[in-house]
Amino acid sequence: MSNLSRRKFIITAGATAAGTLLAHGCSSGSTTSNGGATPAAGGASPSAAPAVNINPADAPEVTAAKLGFIALTDAAPLIIAQEKGLFAKYGMKDVQVTKQASWPVTRDNLELGSDKGGIDGAHILSPMPYHMTLGTITKGNQPVPMYIVARLNTNGQAISLSKKYLDLKVGTDSAPLKAAFANQNVPIAMTFPGGTHDLWIRYWLAAGGINPDTDVSVIPIPPPQMVANMKSGSMEAFCVGEPWNAQLVTQKVGYTALITGEMWKDHPEKALGLRGDWVDKNPKAAKAITMAVLEAQQWCDKAENHDEMCQIISQDKWLKVPVADIIGRSKGQIDYGTGRIEAASPVAMKFWADNASYPYKSHDAWFLAENIRWGYIPATTDIKATVNKVNREDIWKAAATTLGVPAAQIPTTTSRGVETFFDGVKFDPEKPEEYLKSLAIKKA
Repeated sequence: MSNLSRRKFIITAGATAAGTLLAHGCSSGSTTSNGGATPAAGGASPSAAPAVNINPADAPEVTAAKLGFIALTDAAPLIIAQEKGLFAKYGMKDVQVTKQASWPVTRDNLELGSDKGGIDGAHILSPMPYHMTLGTITKGNQPVPMYIVARLNTNGQAISLSKKYLDLKVGTDSAPLKAAFANQNVPIAMTFPGGTHDLWIRYWLAAGGINPDTDVSVIPIPPPQMVANMKSGSMEAFCVGEPWNAQLVTQKVGYTALITGEMWKDHPEKALGLRGDWVDKNPKAAKAITMAVLEAQQWCDKAENHDEMCQIISQDKWLKVPVADIIGRSKGQIDYGTGRIEAASPVAMKFWADNASYPYKSHDAWFLAENIRWGYIPATTDIKATVNKVNREDIWKAAATTLGVPAAQIPTTTSRGVETFFDGVKFDPEKPEEYLKSLAIKKA
């Protein structure tokens, strides 16, 4: 078994506990968790009429699917697609969107599949479908083929520190922490080994000369448990998505050193991942789900919808977080807890703008390269072949085209080209081996 496959995860208390329609947002309204329409708080009628204008030839093979999500702001597209009746709009009237306690639980339920009491797809860390397909994190290392059909967001994560390090004024440069962390085996938290948050904090530490494998102790903690663990002293830094960084600042437990868009502008984050066998059996249903999520992403990205989006996702059945902890950073208003306040951050979370929804294969190539860097997957992994196997940008394009998305908003290439990080390092997706060779701190 791989080091990653059955690694002991630290789970704290409570963690286990197709019609041709233009998709440019929808009017106010909400639905019940199973897709049934109910009035929104303001009394408005629901926005999406179920299954309108669907050509019989495009009708999904099934009307039901079970999708999981973690309590994070970037799960908003799935939540809004459910609340606004968008799954039903495209014929998927029996979709269930269910909260998962942690990323390991998400993985376990995807392994099961809905026919065995699990789920068919999820709001997921972008590298996880690759790990499952390769069998590096599954029981018995048995591959569970997965597809990525959309990226759910770019940016929107952060690295936060305990207030004990406030005087160091740490930002994008982690170097000031090297001496502070020396010989202390300081616990640093992320959400899942080899996942996005793990890769962001590892990259940031290594760029400042801190080896995440030897100079600190990197541990996994479920996102909703981050703040509580910081309060208790179980860790002194963490990387996670919102709203947990904002909540840390609100409760004056710590501060945000940087938001991850400052490391890599418009970096990819979560994905909509579906079991490969489910998609192969139900391709029209997979397209319908993708259409609903894409329309929800467009809606979520509109400034005039931010207040309503945050009101919806704050509910107990979704994030169970005060709206005040969500709204600011959703609007790009970043209070770092250090006196620094950005009124309109250019690298705040995006759901649709600047091709945020499109799953670039070049970005998945970086995720695989970084997982090779830290020894989570074999150095012999064929990056290009693996990306081509998992990344289903063709489904995204088909969904976008049917939705009537303008051609200018549909990328014509699967690569965003050479990416440049905050420390000047460049990643050429055509030459991942050169990128790996250039890195001073690595396991591979």
